[in-house]
Amino acid sequence: MLKVEDINVYYGAIHALQGVSLEVLEGEIVTLIGANGAGKSTLLKTLSGLLKPKTGDIKFLGKSIAGQSATSIVMQGLIHCPEGRRVFANMTVEENLELGAYLRKDHQEIKKDMEGVYERFPRLLERKKQQSGTLSGGEQQMLAIGRALMSRPKLLLLDEPSMGLAPLLVQDIFRTVEEINKQGTTVLLVEQNANQALKIAHRAYVLETGNIVLSGNAAELSQSEEIKAAYLGGH
Repeated sequence: MLKVEDINVYYGAIHALQGVSLEVLEGEIVTLIGANGAGKSTLLKTLSGLLKPKTGDIKFLGKSIAGQSATSIVMQGLIHCPEGRRVFANMTVEENLELGAYLRKDHQEIKKDMEGVYERFPRLLERKKQQSGTLSGGEQQMLAIGRALMSRPKLLLLDEPSMGLAPLLVQDIFRTVEEINKQGTTVLLVEQNANQALKIAHRAYVLETGNIVLSGNAAELSQSEEIKAAYLGGH
């Protein structure tokens, strides 16, 4: 579904991604783990058209999307749920969800998808007329995921969905990611909680200072001594 071929991305003089290649197959959850500043968010921003690679190619569903506008990439079904939730604080929950569907014209289907989001996250239904800025962190994360689902993603890029959430909510969010995947959405997950991410992913890549240093089956990687020491708190 997604094939990233040897991309190089710069922030000014900083070489943020250095010859990164990876692939995501249809139906998978692939996780990208790595320390802060490794380039994980940069990679997602490049895939969704917010940053342009200097060299290399990105193929989505067999077509090159490198250098295309973010709007064009969204229209093809590659949807980015950004780090830090980024809900529109002065708009209601319902208005945020409507914005997720702003490129769609199929009004009946939009209505059905909205009901689907409320079914998945009943708390959002209770608060649908509430300003999003007044929601808790966990509720804002549900809203950010719900808004992304309103775009009908073929591939969902999720950036740090568990960041800053209470442990109990973290479980909920990972369960939600699994459910979304089981219902047919392919997921590329960036996550600092490597332990949880490796539990739900099929495959994983490890990014260090802009380079992919390891990749493989998620369950196997979670048993690797190297990964345990670096990302799983040594146990």
